Amino acid sequence: MAKDPKPENGRASSGTSRGGSGSDRPSAQRPGGQQGRGRTRPPVNVVSPQRPWGLIAAAVVVVVFAVAVISYAVVQVNASNADKVTAADQIADLKTFDYASGQEHVATPVTYTESPPVGGPHDPEWADCTGTVYDVDIRHENAVHSMEHGATWITYDAATISDADLTTLQKLVDGHSGLLLSPYAGLSSRISLQSWNHQLSVDSASDKRVQQFVDFMTFNADFYPEVGASCENPTFISSPLVVGDSSRAATSTATDAPTSTTPAAPESSTP
Repeated sequence: MAKDPKPENGRASSGTSRGGSGSDRPSAQRPGGQQGRGRTRPPVNVVSPQRPWGLIAAAVVVVVFAVAVISYAVVQVNASNADKVTAADQIADLKTFDYASGQEHVATPVTYTESPPVGGPHDPEWADCTGTVYDVDIRHENAVHSMEHGATWITYDAATISDADLTTLQKLVDGHSGLLLSPYAGLSSRISLQSWNHQLSVDSASDKRVQQFVDFMTFNADFYPEVGASCENPTFISSPLVVGDSSRAATSTATDAPTSTTPAAPESSTP
């Protein structure tokens, strides 16, 4: 019988060539039971993006707060502007007169048509009107000169005004240039405000017209004769002249020259 042939020199038979398709090496097992040659990759971990809810909430709070602050500011501004006036005739019951500029300087007492006066001849020395609060009935001739310089003179009836109203007026005037406050004997109303050629009577310091008058009439260049004139007179602060006192024009250094001697003029209108 013929013997089976053996491979020579340990060579594999023709059906087992290197690298051939008939290689007897075990092949890699693929997932799912399938065989393959490459290595499998590990599964990728997918992380869902997280929204910064804390930052979003903080931003919303800031926006809401900012809107609230702006809204409040707008409301306050609108409220403060609601009562402002842009013309004298917008102040209810304001009386206007027609005293010409350049009134005569006199050292003698003057009998004024209006009480308190709103213009006319006056003392050469003006009462200090740098936000000055007087507790005496200052000499009227000196107060009229202050109004010629653009001041608002606020007077009150000491017998009828309440403590609260007096405190309100003192706070309104104190330290505010162009204002002076004093009691006035025989006043027909509780409070009266005067500037050159203008007058307003009210019963309460909280009346909105008080602030309207002060804001609009004080140093309003359209209404007083001596624009730019000084309100300062330290001598009058330290030693105020009161009703019944004599003029000290001969010794005072706070003087300015008049430009004419126009007599008093009647009231021109009462809106």
